[in-house]
Amino acid sequence: MRVFKILLACCAVITVFASSGIARDLTYLDSVLNPAKLQGTGRLNWWGFHIYDASFYRAGAPTSQEFAIDIRYHKSFTGVAIANGSAEEMKKMGVPDTQVALWGKELASIFPNIESGQTLTAVYLPKQGTIFYHDGKRIAQITGVEFSKAFFGIWLDPKTSAPKLRNELLGQGCPPPLFNEAC
Repeated sequence: MRVFKILLACCAVITVFASSGIARDLTYLDSVLNPAKLQGTGRLNWWGFHIYDASFYRAGAPTSQEFAIDIRYHKSFTGVAIANGSAEEMKKMGVPDTQVALWGKELASIFPNIESGQTLTAVYLPKQGTIFYHDGKRIAQITGVEFSKAFFGIWLDPKTSAPKLRNELLGQGCPPPLFNEAC
């Protein structure tokens, strides 16, 4: 009887966690990447603060051109702060100032304010560009390979300012063909 009560309590805890958002519903990602396969996960810490957890997904095969980065924030940020940070990271990788300014403004107009526990997901589809989701709901699309390469380069380019996170996201796999990097 004691074992049954413990098992029942465990089931109740799992149900509470699943309904509180800890269990993720990524069906929207599966429908776009058909199916989404996790390649790697990592955590960004800055000055000891846990900023976000990131997951890198590929479509079907490990060499697929389609991919996504899903970020679950552990701190709250304004959409403008996220856009400015993204633009600054692109600039560090050599994107010209004028282009960074244009893309930064565009990102600021689409990124919502984020509360701890919420997600932003960016999906790359070669013929469509980058599609953005907030908590699984599509919010915007930016076309163009150059934008996609600069934006996803924040995490996946060899010149990223977070090389440890890049290695965690790539795991044992190769970077996407968008980066023309030998594996």
